[in-house]
Amino acid sequence: MSGRPVEPAPIWQRRTAAAQRWSWLCWAGAALIFAASWKLVSDNTIWAFAADAPAAGWDMVSRMWPPRWSYLGQLLRPLWDTLNIATLGTALGTLIAVPLAFLAARNTTPSRWLMRPLALTIIVASRSINSLIWALLLVTVVGPGVLAGIIAIALRSIGFIGKLLYESIEEIDVGQVQAISATGASRCQVLSYAVMPQIMPTLVGTTVYRWDINIRESTVLGIVGAGGIGLPLAASVDTLAWPQVTVIFAAILLTVFAAEWVSLRVRQALI
Repeated sequence: MSGRPVEPAPIWQRRTAAAQRWSWLCWAGAALIFAASWKLVSDNTIWAFAADAPAAGWDMVSRMWPPRWSYLGQLLRPLWDTLNIATLGTALGTLIAVPLAFLAARNTTPSRWLMRPLALTIIVASRSINSLIWALLLVTVVGPGVLAGIIAIALRSIGFIGKLLYESIEEIDVGQVQAISATGASRCQVLSYAVMPQIMPTLVGTTVYRWDINIRESTVLGIVGAGGIGLPLAASVDTLAWPQVTVIFAAILLTVFAAEWVSLRVRQALI
């Protein structure tokens, strides 16, 4: 045996002392932020109204029944406008998003220092602004109506489709690209025969999914004057025609269910 002393086994700790202090500091900071936020909300809330909210809500629900089903015939045109806004807006957004995705992807962009940052900036800007805000701005530019809604949906869709698509482009199998390039194919041919077949399932799936989302978003654009079923919804709420609001809600619900079914069937057929 050696004469060296036996070192005691180290005591296992979940965190070091410094890490433990940092954890407690973070919790204390979160508690202070929560307390400050609660005070801000409390100071700007009329609690008498909040206490009366259940009774007011039940009163509104009681006024919405029975639904005025005779109003349903007047919703066919707004529903058709809503579908057109979602479909045309998604198509326009996809047409713009596809070339942006190729410009934003590291392995297909012609310039990593100019074109890629510019494309990423457009994609991020599109995703940062809600379609309702886009519609509010466009109504003042192109006037109220369906056109403002279509452009608003398109501008919102560019960022969603572009982001998922350029990430898919960056994850393609490089071997297929090298094989096509080895035959002497041009850059355009490489994109057509090596890149596009790999990202097509993502493109189709993302576009259909975005169209499904746009159906829901298009139902409220009319509140700011961008066409669709939101117009009669806003008018009914303003005039306190609650039985009509019930019919509009039912029409929106059925439309969303139908869009979900179509979206599912299309994805199953094409992907």
